[in-house]
Amino acid sequence: MSYEWKTAPRPYSDEEAKSLLKPVMSPETTDWHYNKHHKGYVVALNTIEKALETADRSKANGNYSEIGELKRRLTWNHSGALLHDLYWQVLGGDGDPKKGAQVLQAIEKEWGSFDAWKEDFKATTISAKLSGWGLLVFDALYSRRLLNVLVDEHQYGAIWGGIPLIACDVFEHAYYHKDGPGRVDYINNFVNNLHWGRINDRFVNLVK
Repeated sequence: MSYEWKTAPRPYSDEEAKSLLKPVMSPETTDWHYNKHHKGYVVALNTIEKALETADRSKANGNYSEIGELKRRLTWNHSGALLHDLYWQVLGGDGDPKKGAQVLQAIEKEWGSFDAWKEDFKATTISAKLSGWGLLVFDALYSRRLLNVLVDEHQYGAIWGGIPLIACDVFEHAYYHKDGPGRVDYINNFVNNLHWGRINDRFVNLVK
C-alpha cells in the first residue's frame, strides 16, 4: 500500500490570506499559488507513490528507466511541497523580529545585526534563478550555524541536514501577477510580512 501525502493547511483561511498577504501578492495569487501550484506537488507525489508500487526495478539504469524518473520526480515534488508548507507558515505577520526573541538572538550572533542578516538574505534570494528560493537554514549536521542558502528550482543547492526556517519562493508565479518583473519589491514585501512568532516556534522546536 502506497504512502498518502497530504497538503499542510495554512495557518489562516483562504479568505484571511487575501488580506493578510496582500502586501506580498495579489488576492488571486494567494488562491492559485496554494490551491493549484502547491497542491499540485502533493497530487504528483501520490501519483508517483502509486506508480512506484509496480515499477520494474530490474530495468533500472543510469540513462533512462521508469524507476529512475519516478525517483527523480519524487524528490523534486517532495522539495516543492515541503518548501511551500514553510512558505505559507512564515507569512502573515508584521515583520517585527522582536516577536521571535530566540531566533533573533541567533541571527544577531551569526550576522552581527538583524539588518546585516536581512541584507544578506535579500541578496541571496534575488540571486536565485527565475525558478528558485531563498532560505534561512540551520546547518544541523555540519557547522551548526544559521546560513542563508540559495536554491535553484526546489533542490539544487540544498544542504544535507539543513533545517529550513524561512523559505521565500521566487518562481515567477509567486509575484508576477502583482509586481511583474519587480522581484526586489516582492522580496522586500515578503520580509516585511514575516511572522516571527511562528518562525521562532519552528526554531525552538526543531533547532533548540
